[in-house]
Amino acid sequence: MPENTTEVTAAGIARLAGVGRAAVSNWRRRHADFPKPVGGTETSPSFALTEVEEWLRDQGKLAEVPLRERVWQQVSGHPAGAVTALIHTGCALLLVRDRPTAWLEISAVSDERMAAVLPVALEDVLSARFGPDAGQAAVAGQLVDGAPVPPAPAPAPGGRAVHTPDASGLLPSVPLLRAAAELAAETGARQCFEFLFGRQLDANPRQYTLTPPGLAELMADLAEPWKEADKQPGKPARTVLDPAAGTGALLRAVSRPAALYAQEADADLAGLTALRLALRSEGSRTESAAIAVRTGDTLRADAFPRLVADTVLCHPPFNERNWGHDELAYDPRWEYGFPARTESELAWVQHALAHLREGGTAVLLMPPAAASRRSGRRIRADLLRRGALRAVIALPAGAAPPYGIPLHLWVLRKPGSGLHPTPELLLVDTADPAEAAGGAGAQAGGGRDRLDWPAVRNAVLDAWQTFSRQDRQDRADHATDPGAPADTTPTGTPAGTVHPGTRPGLSRAVPVIELLDDDVDLAPARHLPRPAAGGGAAELTGVRERLADTLRVTARLTPPPADLSDPARWPLTTVGELARAGALQLRTGGSGTGTAPVLTEHDVLGGTPPSGAHPAAQPEGATDEPLLLKTGDVVVPVLGGGSVARVVDEATAGAVLGRNLQLLRPDPAALDPWFLAGFLRGTANNRQASSYASTATRLDARRIQLPRLPLAEQQRYGEQFRRLAAFEEALRTAGRLGGLLVQGMYDGLTDGTVAPK
Repeated sequence: MPENTTEVTAAGIARLAGVGRAAVSNWRRRHADFPKPVGGTETSPSFALTEVEEWLRDQGKLAEVPLRERVWQQVSGHPAGAVTALIHTGCALLLVRDRPTAWLEISAVSDERMAAVLPVALEDVLSARFGPDAGQAAVAGQLVDGAPVPPAPAPAPGGRAVHTPDASGLLPSVPLLRAAAELAAETGARQCFEFLFGRQLDANPRQYTLTPPGLAELMADLAEPWKEADKQPGKPARTVLDPAAGTGALLRAVSRPAALYAQEADADLAGLTALRLALRSEGSRTESAAIAVRTGDTLRADAFPRLVADTVLCHPPFNERNWGHDELAYDPRWEYGFPARTESELAWVQHALAHLREGGTAVLLMPPAAASRRSGRRIRADLLRRGALRAVIALPAGAAPPYGIPLHLWVLRKPGSGLHPTPELLLVDTADPAEAAGGAGAQAGGGRDRLDWPAVRNAVLDAWQTFSRQDRQDRADHATDPGAPADTTPTGTPAGTVHPGTRPGLSRAVPVIELLDDDVDLAPARHLPRPAAGGGAAELTGVRERLADTLRVTARLTPPPADLSDPARWPLTTVGELARAGALQLRTGGSGTGTAPVLTEHDVLGGTPPSGAHPAAQPEGATDEPLLLKTGDVVVPVLGGGSVARVVDEATAGAVLGRNLQLLRPDPAALDPWFLAGFLRGTANNRQASSYASTATRLDARRIQLPRLPLAEQQRYGEQFRRLAAFEEALRTAGRLGGLLVQGMYDGLTDGTVAPK
């Protein structure tokens, strides 16, 4: 066996064979000729990939594995680790894309010869893309005076992020590079690397701090100059800097930049990000961008000390205590005040401003505490007085990790001699999804799985563009008429009028003078009180009338006194038996893709319309097809053990079945859907069909029992169940309207808009 063979875990073997991990454990126990472990630990051993494939092939168990899966197995099992394998692969894919003829010539030789000559070609393509590698005068593996060059010492921090691998390091990667080039021929070099990089992120979720693609695009759009007429991006930013680049998500979202600059403290991640940005240029929005990615601690050792950028985008690390407070006390970047040890985020804010040209824009993702901590109030006050801070935007919980916290976006502009301070600060609060969605289509309870991100994005951009447009107009008016009349606000807007960007509870342009109190609390929720429940005092009459109508319907639907009888002695069957007989189909929900709304578990439990949305970005390789609902389908939650079942009506038909839901599709010639749903809700039925784990109860719908009755008798029961469902919905509506009326009255009495009688 080669010394540097690719290794694979039991989970990887299961994926290769298309089985579960338990099957792999059985093979190890039952087959004496199963390959022996070559690495890993006793509880998590690893095996030589070539030996495993040979054994599976001899046993007839090797599934038809897609090429991309085979390449990922080689990456994840690389003897030098997955990160090294990805860097080698990214370098080779750059060569494949930029110099395909050279790659064909190099790959035509043996593995040993290929590893020897490949470093020279890689250095050429890396230098052309990222510039020369400081401290690496000659490439390891290159012959000089007939002798091979030894590996060069690692360049100093701040140098090029991607260093040319030497021949000895490339040798175990050669089979991987050949396979990756084959995959790139099918999908493209960019797609190949994105798939492998995405798999690495998925396999190590706690190792990386991710910026979701939707949020990255929003931040890039907030930094764009916008045309007033058509809301299209205007002149693109010339240079963009991300001083805490991470995985490069923010720079990948920028539209048509001329140059991208990035710094990342983790050397491995910096190299992966540089390759990701370089490969992204294939047919993308970053096609002509020059790329410079450096390694190092940004606050302590700025890799671009003299860079003046048009735009800075940043998702800084939160709540750092060891950010350099003691050694950076006299740093010239602290133009707005020296940040306290607990205010690392305000250090990043000032670092971003220090790298902006006059009038340039920075957008930073911030923890909500940065807007209100007393230790940062002096810096916040100076940012406001000098017009550097232009907007604070509260996002819903679930927009980015940590997903349980509603993070903020800060939009800043570098003040200059020709720019007058903005006397207003835009505050936007989308933390309530219902407000961001305009009261429709919001996901109850928020959370990343139920977040209506398009509604949030549109609300933020509409508020920002309206505010920016008004600000530009006011500045133009001030330039043409410096002696504005006294009955105007500092921005030129007539006193007493509402700013065009104001939406109650969602956005408001707040005069800076109102914010400069003892706390300088910039949290949007403090300055944007929610509208009164029920739409305010003027709407309470309508709420009361709807409640009265609903109560009358509820009284009409109240079931009559029950006719008691002895327990029935029906012949019984189970849902599983009916499914085997073809009387119904059993399906489970999933992710899938599409544009139709998703019926979620919360919708079924709450009796609400479909409110879910498909993931913004489907994982690479996902093949789930959405399951569309039809009228008469019966949907039950899998988890929770509650007696809930929902019959799909015409309004819900066409939606996609979400996760943690099970669908029962009866044959209308054999089974009445309301009869089926009614017996699914029986308490005793649910108890005997449920299994219990330590934290949840799981319903096995196949075990639920139904009586064997003629279709006509089923329909008689079904009609009764339908009436009960209508009564239940009326009660639910009355409860919602009653709560709205009560809270509206409380709000009206406490704010003075309703007088006591």
